[in-house]
Amino acid sequence: MAAVEMLTREDLDRMPDDGNRYELIEGEIVVAPSPRSRHQVVLARLFRLLDDACPPGLMVLFAPLDVQLEEHSVVEPDLIVFDESALGERGLATAPLLAVEILSPSTRSLDLVRKKRLYERTGVASYWVVDPGDADDDVSMTAWELREGRYAALAAVGGDEEWSATVPFEVTVVPSDLAR
Repeated sequence: MAAVEMLTREDLDRMPDDGNRYELIEGEIVVAPSPRSRHQVVLARLFRLLDDACPPGLMVLFAPLDVQLEEHSVVEPDLIVFDESALGERGLATAPLLAVEILSPSTRSLDLVRKKRLYERTGVASYWVVDPGDADDDVSMTAWELREGRYAALAAVGGDEEWSATVPFEVTVVPSDLAR
């Protein structure tokens, strides 16, 4: 059996600028279409919430921004929180303190399985997944925190439930508010 060639950042850089989102996950190019409107509404509101609560020295940014986690993995989380000194010309070359993915039909299993495994393995301290649902009360969020090298579930909230994070900083999230 022939060895499978692992693609690199250089291969990723050769992808066309065609409106699709290209990521490199464990040596494989993954393509996702542009997100839906509801995804972007949730993204904008969560960005605002996190940015307003962000303390000096940390920064919140949204995709597209490359995060190179290892030689064969360059991803674009929907939102990231990181130490502002880590930002380079080509994005981040280190694990962020928080990565957030907002689920889309085309990325659901990628975000919940492969990316979660990658983020855990490469030391992303906190990982949040937001499911925008189809209505305001359908919005839900799951949060994990890295403990002894493994993700431990911190929260699974939906609708008008509220959850207060302490890492990477204090902020309270009400999932339904993200879609209103």
